[in-house]
Amino acid sequence: MMCLETPLSGSRATIRGRNIKLVVVVVTLSGHKDYTSEDRMVALRKRAEVDSKNLIIFVPDDELELRQSLNRLWTAVADLANVYYRDEGRKIKVRLEKRSFSSMELNVRYCFKVAVYAEFRRDWLEALKLYEDAYHALREMVGMSTKTPPIQRIVEIKTIAEQLHFKLSTLLLHSGKVVEAITWFRQHTANYRSLMGSPEVIFLHWEWLSRQYLVFAQLLETSSADVQHVPSMVSVAAEKPTEWEFHSAYYYQLAASYLKEKNVSLEFALSMSEDVGPIDGSAESVVASAYLGQFARLFEHGDTCIMQSLTDDEYVRYALAEGKRFQDSFEIIALLKRSCEAYSNLKAERTAAYCGLQMAKEYFAVSDFGNAKQTFDNVASLYRREGWLLSLWEVLGYLRECSRGISSAKDFIEYSLEMAALPVTSDAFEPSSKDCGPAGPATLSQRGKIHEEAFEVARGESELNLKEQNTELKVNSDYPLYLEIDLVSPLRVVLLALVAFHQPVVKPGAPSLITISLRSQLPTNVEIDQLEVQFNQSECNFIIGNGKKPHIAAISNIQPGRRVETAPSLVLATNKWLRLTYEINSDHSGKLECIYVIARIGPHFTICCRAESPASMNDLPLWKFENLVETIPTKDPGLAFSGQKAIQVEEPDPQVDLILGSSGPALVGESFILPVTISSKGHAVYSGELKINLVDTRGGGLLSPREEEPFSADNLHVELVDISCHVPEDQSEAPSDKIQKIQPSFGLISVPSLDVGESWSGQLKIKWNRPKPIMLYVSLGYYHQSGEPSLQKVHVHKSLQIEGKTAVTISHRYLLPFRQDPLLLSKIKSVSDPDQMPSLALNDLTMLIVSAKNCSEVPLRLLSVSIEREEDNDACAILPQHEEFRESVVHVPGEEFKKVFTVIPKLNCTRLKIGTVCLRWQRDSRVEEQFDFCDSAYQVTKHRLPDVNIELPPLVVSLECPPHATLGNPFRYSVKIHNQTEFLQEIKFSVADSQSFVLSGPHNDTIFVLPRSTHVLSFMLVPLGLGSLQLPRVTVTSVRYSAGLHTSPASSIVFVYPSKPHFEASDMKETRTNSVVAE
Repeated sequence: MMCLETPLSGSRATIRGRNIKLVVVVVTLSGHKDYTSEDRMVALRKRAEVDSKNLIIFVPDDELELRQSLNRLWTAVADLANVYYRDEGRKIKVRLEKRSFSSMELNVRYCFKVAVYAEFRRDWLEALKLYEDAYHALREMVGMSTKTPPIQRIVEIKTIAEQLHFKLSTLLLHSGKVVEAITWFRQHTANYRSLMGSPEVIFLHWEWLSRQYLVFAQLLETSSADVQHVPSMVSVAAEKPTEWEFHSAYYYQLAASYLKEKNVSLEFALSMSEDVGPIDGSAESVVASAYLGQFARLFEHGDTCIMQSLTDDEYVRYALAEGKRFQDSFEIIALLKRSCEAYSNLKAERTAAYCGLQMAKEYFAVSDFGNAKQTFDNVASLYRREGWLLSLWEVLGYLRECSRGISSAKDFIEYSLEMAALPVTSDAFEPSSKDCGPAGPATLSQRGKIHEEAFEVARGESELNLKEQNTELKVNSDYPLYLEIDLVSPLRVVLLALVAFHQPVVKPGAPSLITISLRSQLPTNVEIDQLEVQFNQSECNFIIGNGKKPHIAAISNIQPGRRVETAPSLVLATNKWLRLTYEINSDHSGKLECIYVIARIGPHFTICCRAESPASMNDLPLWKFENLVETIPTKDPGLAFSGQKAIQVEEPDPQVDLILGSSGPALVGESFILPVTISSKGHAVYSGELKINLVDTRGGGLLSPREEEPFSADNLHVELVDISCHVPEDQSEAPSDKIQKIQPSFGLISVPSLDVGESWSGQLKIKWNRPKPIMLYVSLGYYHQSGEPSLQKVHVHKSLQIEGKTAVTISHRYLLPFRQDPLLLSKIKSVSDPDQMPSLALNDLTMLIVSAKNCSEVPLRLLSVSIEREEDNDACAILPQHEEFRESVVHVPGEEFKKVFTVIPKLNCTRLKIGTVCLRWQRDSRVEEQFDFCDSAYQVTKHRLPDVNIELPPLVVSLECPPHATLGNPFRYSVKIHNQTEFLQEIKFSVADSQSFVLSGPHNDTIFVLPRSTHVLSFMLVPLGLGSLQLPRVTVTSVRYSAGLHTSPASSIVFVYPSKPHFEASDMKETRTNSVVAE
């Protein structure tokens, strides 16, 4: 503490009596807080005579306390600075209010100083008011006379006004008052626009005005306010700003414009100063003064520098020297580039193109021909779309000169021909050459001059003057000229080529007429030396020579065998069609299309024009609205509106028969064989290929919809299994180029060579895994001559629809033994459900009836039937499990075959797998016309039997009576009730009377059946009628299970004879007792 006393005493003595505040910062570590106890800090504050908030403990090694210490230090210094600037500002404001200043300069200075202090205190409203007061006070000084020379006086006032305006605009923009800022800028430029100063330095005024727009554009870009949303509370001036004034692009454009004015004025001033006398080197010693906007001359005397004021004449010389030393062209280009990019972002293409035009002219002025050409090209593309002829003429003139500058004869010719073909058809209006660019006025005579100049250079008759090397370029064999005109090229006005075939379809080798129509919008006639017409089939190309210039044929370098035609004349007149009609022969089938029409003018000038169809020809945009006579490209008006540049050449008629065998029915599971026969009638077959495609007729595909399954043959509904063919004896050795590819739905196989009259046959093996109709496509492609690969292949196509059907459908049902009914509790307790698992009685015989129906259209032969067990155990006995028919059963269409199995469950379980019914069959081989279309191997149709529930029935009721009766003779009718449980069963029974019988016995009663025993109810019946009679119906009800058993009507029928029948035994052939065929 004692060591701080001396420095604090010295500091207090130094600041005493001055408006300076002291802040004491004590730096300590977090582990030495004892040195900064409260008592010590109070003593230190008293010795330093500082407030408690100005005594700050700084702890640098603790992050949290360091952050808090910095915040306290920032707050303390900010509060002291705020108090200081407020006090200093009040002192100066008192002088302003009392107007205690000797000159207007002090008034401006005081206002500016107080405004800066207000900015330091973040008092934006006061700062804005004081800056505005300073600006108005400065404005009043314009007409006042002072000791400062007049020219420098105006420069100083405008420099200070620029500074004040910058402050005002910044405060307005960053506070969101965009409209007020734009209004203020407009007023600012209006105030000083007429304050130009002396004519000798008027370029300084344009430079100052350009800088105002540049600075405001930058402020507008960097402002945090959204220029699209103006607050509603802002007061709007009487003249509302335009939409463009809210975007920086507008100000960058004007900044560049005023900078160009400065260059013009500077050039004039320099020319005048050279007349007066040369500029001396004394301007190099002129420097900026300590005061804003003032300049002085610097003199050095030893170690001392002396500043001396300048006269207006000296300042003018200094300004001219500085203007001459710095070039503004690149700055103008930069401003225009920023403006162009900003306008492009705003989708203002036309304004952006105008800025681009000005930028390109600046590039051109500084001889940067590469950038100038690129920019002019972009501008020209817009002018072409808009149809602005005079503007396009001017830009193309500049592009011609840029082409000279980059030594490009090709570009020079292209731009020259486009200019010559522009729709300028009158000399009545001839603007000055300065307004129309370097090409001169856009007149008909000027078009003619440019046309002649371009063709003289293109034909090699004159040389092209180059700007950069100051040399000349001539078109010759070393520098040939090649122009290409596509469908969107602006040179379509120079040469437009339409091609129309007279027929849409022709046979191979048959002649077809073709008309080539050419038109040009050049102002004078163009004579073509040679035309070449090119097609997508090169053997159809031909050349048309000019009959008036037969000696020119040597320049074409005609290939041997190339077709050459001669036209009487190849002269293109302005806006008139030159029509040429010739015959075309093509031996290749397919599309024949005219691609190019190539015009050769002179020995080294070629124009390649993309051929167009008259039916789809686009208009020439720039000539669309001109008052010209409309003509059609062909003599036939119908061909002019519907003609096409392409024609379809049909395939040659095949003279080979492709025969697909009779379809026949296809059955699921078997391999369907389809014979294919190729028979040569008039063509020999060479390099033949047979393609097979299987297509779903419904468009659903041949794959199974179960996408989650991996790809396999089981997923395919239909698949092509094999392709077999017969090889002739003389071709037993397979050729080296034999092809055979087989996929599930596609096949490809080579066909051996066949002479006329020979045939070849093969077989397609197709397998159906699921029922599905398909369309079979078979295509034969071959050459009818050997050793000529240029020939077109001949194709023969055949298709056949085949529907694969299911051959056999299998169903089943379970039957109880005759006149026996077990009581199954699962059927009593469960609700009736069609999907309910069937229940069988344990250890009781159950009849399984398997029915197989022929769903096809052909007879089948059934070979065997069996039940394959899924589990090899003794849970169930099935008899018979497998049966081979000694004589195969003929199964005609629509017939139903039935097979009876006996099932005896031996294990009590809730789910018993019975197995799968397998029926082995094949087509009836006796039907010869069907046998050839299928594989003779047998097929197997499977039907899985559902799982069954096995349970022990508590009661089993069975009926016993003779198989037949005799009228009037009594017989015994018994009902057996078997109790299979350990419990005494209470049974109620009732017997209904029948009109056909006399009943002897109890009609209803209650009985008790002992466990594991059988109770028999006996009745005597006397028949009273003849034929099939219904026995009295017996109902047995179990009281324990609340369930009743009713005899079925089928089991309660007996046949009554009028007298006792007599049966004679005879030898019976061995028959199948369990197999039944039912209609």
